[in-house]
Amino acid sequence: MTVRIAGAPISWGVCEVPGWGYQLSPERVLREMHEVGLTATEYGPDGFLPADPRPLLDRYELTALGGFVPVVLHDEPEFPDFTGDVLVLAAATGQDGYDERPALDPAGWRRLLRTLDRFHETAQARGIRAVLHPHVGTMIETGPEIERVLEGSRIPLCLDTGHVLIGGTDPATLAVHAADRIAHVHAKDVDHRLAKRVQAGELTYTDAVRANLYRPIGQGDVDFAAVAGALTGAGYDGWWVLEQDTILTGEPVGEGPVADVRTSADALRNL
Repeated sequence: MTVRIAGAPISWGVCEVPGWGYQLSPERVLREMHEVGLTATEYGPDGFLPADPRPLLDRYELTALGGFVPVVLHDEPEFPDFTGDVLVLAAATGQDGYDERPALDPAGWRRLLRTLDRFHETAQARGIRAVLHPHVGTMIETGPEIERVLEGSRIPLCLDTGHVLIGGTDPATLAVHAADRIAHVHAKDVDHRLAKRVQAGELTYTDAVRANLYRPIGQGDVDFAAVAGALTGAGYDGWWVLEQDTILTGEPVGEGPVADVRTSADALRNL
């Protein structure tokens, strides 16, 4: 089976959160994706790629497969204006960043689950695959919250191996338990020691990312062999998007973030 490996601009520090850090140019990010053998990219935040990205993507022999879109799902919003194959939804809180989140009451949960099914149906009608991305600092973060989505809606999942682990769920266990619902993968490794400090409230998510919460695949505590085995055994044929959240303070000296992306790509191929 051919493993389809894509990149995400946040591995180069490009993020939608205001004040996240120094933002590299799309030309550098896409050129380095091509250099390490990636064949596709997620869009990144609004404005990162031009309105018509095809000429720029063609220059680096990349395709755009879709992107990460935070939406306040419990407010029952309209379906987002989106073009692409994969709409990666996060249940945004309505606040900037991912360092804190409010509690969602039962009525909010009902609205959120209704919205997920509505978005799932709308996406299918438009030839788009919508997936729900459990994510630290959103309304869907922990194991019980993921289970509530699995039981209360029909939308597929994006398995983000890092965010799931930080939220307290073993990604390999989830890959076995929900293999038939996983339609997209964000692959990142995690320093579990730092993850536990985020869980305990000792570090904010942002500060943990600055402290290298995310590691190249094979250098953290995610059991990628078990994740890959569970998904390939279940017939998963979707994308593996390398996504190691990074915060930059300026233009990198030397190779910069691409060194970690190369390490992760090689490790994933070897699996």
